[in-house]
Amino acid sequence: MPLRTHGGGWTGQKPHLVHLKLAGIISASEQDNVDAIRKAADDSTVKGLLLEVNSPGGAVTGGEVLHDAVAAFARRKPVAVSMGSVAASAGYMVSVPANRIFANRSTLTGSIGVILQSPDVSRLLDRVGVHVDELVSGPMKGQPSVVQPLSPEGREMLQGVITDLYGFFVMVVADGRHMPVERVRQLADGRPYTGRQALGLGLVDQLGSLADARGWLLKTAHLSDDAPVTDIGPAATRVNWRHWITGLLSAVPGAEILIKESSALDGAVAIWKL
Repeated sequence: MPLRTHGGGWTGQKPHLVHLKLAGIISASEQDNVDAIRKAADDSTVKGLLLEVNSPGGAVTGGEVLHDAVAAFARRKPVAVSMGSVAASAGYMVSVPANRIFANRSTLTGSIGVILQSPDVSRLLDRVGVHVDELVSGPMKGQPSVVQPLSPEGREMLQGVITDLYGFFVMVVADGRHMPVERVRQLADGRPYTGRQALGLGLVDQLGSLADARGWLLKTAHLSDDAPVTDIGPAATRVNWRHWITGLLSAVPGAEILIKESSALDGAVAIWKL
């Protein structure tokens, strides 16, 4: 049975489930989705959350706040995750607090790790005769820099930051999946897994579709098969202009690259990169 939206808002009349769709890059600011999850958790007529994830990941901070919101909801009411074609890196991070994770056989998930990239155009500037003076208050303040090579000390410092964020990622997976930390570390070398592989490794609970996840959630929440399912979050209340423009420009050479580059991802990111 398809999901049903009641005017994009709340039924407020009888027990129901809520459905939140996370699609595309997870941004550094996910407050609208966090607020929607919290509102649903506080609504006594909401009996469970169906979280649909189709994301290669994104900003670590965005993944963290969404993870925490889902975890808080799951402590009060059941959460089922349905993974789409990809639910990797930060997309996997937001999924792990769920009571049950469903993936398709062809889903790409996992890719547990963190990446920090910074371009260095200093050699190019030297070739064209451009010199940039960079004044900093301390040797680590200018690391990394677009116009200066990364120093050995700066590399060591930034690697420490990445290692700390990676440790956080490993811990939330270990906690959410009830796995030993060392076991998670063995799996968390950045590689993606298919849904079938992830099931065998304990990273997901079941192979199945969105309908399967909905059925499990209805049963767990003790609701009838025809119980309403209400869409929540920004995707349920307004047009997703980025997706609309992406589709419109899909036939224009180079347009997809420009759209991807316009996605602001400040700081370290947890994203599966092709």
